[in-house]
Amino acid sequence: MIKRIPLLLAFLIPLLALAQEPAGIIPQPVRIAHHDGSFVIDRETVIYLENEKKELKPAAAFLAARISELSGHELPIRKGKGKTISLTLERIEGLGPEGYTLEVTPARISIKANTKAGIVYGIQTVLQTLPAVRTNAALQVPAMTVTDYPRFAWRGMHLDVSRHFFSPAVVKQYIDLMAAYKLNTLHWHLVDDQGWRIEIKKYPKLTEVGAWRVDHTDKPWDARPQARPGDEPTYGGYYTQEQVKEIVAYAAQRNVTVVPEIEMPGHVASAIAAYPHLSCEGKSQLPLTGGDYTNMASNYCPGNEAVYTFLEDVLDEVVQLFPSQYVHIGGDEVDKSGWKKCPKCQQRMAAEGLADVEELQSYFIKRMENYLLTKKRRIIGWDEILEGGLAPQATVMSWRGESGGVEAAKMGHDVIMTPGNPVYFDQYQAGPEGEPLAIGGFNTLKKVYDYEPIPKELTAAEAKHVLGAQANVWAEYITTPSHLQYMVLPRMLALAEVVWSPPGSRDWGSFNRRLQPQFRAFDQKGLNYSKGNFTVDIKPSSAGGKLTVSLFTEAMNGDIYYTLDGSAPTTQSSRYTQAIPIDSSVVLKAVTVVEGKVMGLKPAEQSFSMHQAIGRDVHYENPVSKHYNADGPNSLTDGVRGRQAVGKYWHGFSRKDLVATIDLGAAKNISSIALGCLQHYRDWIFLPTAVKFEVSADGVNFKEVKTVKNPVSPNVQQATIYDFKAEFPRQKAKYVRVTAYHLTAMPEGHNGAGEAAWLFADEIIVR
Repeated sequence: MIKRIPLLLAFLIPLLALAQEPAGIIPQPVRIAHHDGSFVIDRETVIYLENEKKELKPAAAFLAARISELSGHELPIRKGKGKTISLTLERIEGLGPEGYTLEVTPARISIKANTKAGIVYGIQTVLQTLPAVRTNAALQVPAMTVTDYPRFAWRGMHLDVSRHFFSPAVVKQYIDLMAAYKLNTLHWHLVDDQGWRIEIKKYPKLTEVGAWRVDHTDKPWDARPQARPGDEPTYGGYYTQEQVKEIVAYAAQRNVTVVPEIEMPGHVASAIAAYPHLSCEGKSQLPLTGGDYTNMASNYCPGNEAVYTFLEDVLDEVVQLFPSQYVHIGGDEVDKSGWKKCPKCQQRMAAEGLADVEELQSYFIKRMENYLLTKKRRIIGWDEILEGGLAPQATVMSWRGESGGVEAAKMGHDVIMTPGNPVYFDQYQAGPEGEPLAIGGFNTLKKVYDYEPIPKELTAAEAKHVLGAQANVWAEYITTPSHLQYMVLPRMLALAEVVWSPPGSRDWGSFNRRLQPQFRAFDQKGLNYSKGNFTVDIKPSSAGGKLTVSLFTEAMNGDIYYTLDGSAPTTQSSRYTQAIPIDSSVVLKAVTVVEGKVMGLKPAEQSFSMHQAIGRDVHYENPVSKHYNADGPNSLTDGVRGRQAVGKYWHGFSRKDLVATIDLGAAKNISSIALGCLQHYRDWIFLPTAVKFEVSADGVNFKEVKTVKNPVSPNVQQATIYDFKAEFPRQKAKYVRVTAYHLTAMPEGHNGAGEAAWLFADEIIVR
């Protein structure tokens, strides 16, 4: 028998749940209990360092400065009677080096930890309960007991200052945001093709020449012309060594470690512009401006001994500025075709017994690792450093999905997870209609919040090599501090909870409720942030020849309204309550409605094409890339047509043909088969050279019905979707096989010229 809940109790349950919510604290503490009353910080309050620990003085000074900013109260750091905020270092089992305990009563605040780091995090928890700016309101900290410690040791944010320079003040603000949410590592991308941003005293031209480029900020990044001789390089900037020291010290007080990235052996056109002899060609050039990279040298010459001398000199100065255990050396996206033609590189390969240019890159990375080890530093590289053999003590940062990280962890190497999907914060988080221009992609707040940094493929022992995760912010399209704030807020907070809080405590509803006070704080501080993704997520599901669609909105308290006739939905349209069956070709449009108002500028839209193969299983001879698996193995038979967004609804094949066989379930009369494919020149995605269509009665003996050649030139650079379609006399078939032949060599002029292309397909349509 089901017992009915009394009406009053049913009313109170939601209120009781809210009462148990931490007071807007992000990330969610491991354990928290709320009590009656509060501690009021006033002029009578003192900060007391138990046992007079000198290492706690910077933390106490940080707390005192924040309280002064919020209230004007100048809290003395001394022993005193009455109201006390005590900071104590003592051995506490189970907290680790960054955990803390916090006890707040009306008479006292006590923060205890094993190290200064834990004390700082306890302070940040207290500060989150106070006003964000000075309002002259009483500073009341709610009574509570907290035990807290992080899940991961590496909790990072990346900042690219090469594509667009951000002032020291902006970098400090970025550090403040990180520290407020207990993120502890700033990965500072100081060097790339478009600008060298750190003063190196032994090589002054790195900043005199390499830090400046032609100003094309009036044009979108990928539409910028190449600099020409005579153009005035006026756009850029760099950090002096004194500024770097100041930023590093500022971060250290807030328990943020700054890890510098000094790119090598690729992405260094800025260095080559300053010192041309470092490239294979040895020709003078200008720093890159974005856009066309043709005929520009972007790699060091690994056959040239002078390159190693130069980099060792640079790293000597870098390690004096950054006390971090790690130095990031990049190692990504190196176009090695120039090395194949370079006599010095070929000579180096012969002398070292290197089989190919991948092993030449590995030789380069290992040599730089060995040098940094003499400085008691370790290297981190992007997952391309796996190519040709991994340096013995290297840590891998996995950005091309998680496969590089999985491979490295299985080899016993430490790994930091930073996959483009979902933790590239330069990608759209909403819209994209009405959003600031971004590089593409779609990583929403909920996608970030749902991220699990430990891949399922790893054993428990292998998983210990996952140090944590970070979000990357590449600045090609981010030109101002306001735009930077918008791209990281509030996604930074979602990441903070992912890498700090126990995975079992994560709750999307709770996070949204705790996010609301943070939004008010952003408003008070004048920070630019995204108020939410109101685009409805359309999720098709096909099985057994039937197609259904589920709809989802991230908006708190949002409802969904939809239409199936292509018209714009309103609050008078159908309200979504359960999965929608699709039994004909339709255009579905959907909107989020909050408090009776349609949100967003444009409805989410998806076309569905019904055909004979809907819901049927697809068998591939060559596996789909893990990075581009769309909605799973049957994405080619779900009735959903792909659009120009690369990451959604497309199956990707790298350097391999698509060979797909579909069992239609029974012999059917068919007269046409089509395959939709995508060309996206910038992302190395090209239409197949041809597509062959075959049919069979038994799944063993296939008969070709038609081969369709590609009519679109590989030099077409705008995104292009093309349907390869075979029409033939009606005939019975139980099986269909489609073979799409990938482009084996990208065209001259492309920065991957001569290499095999990606092949992207979205739907096999059988009628």
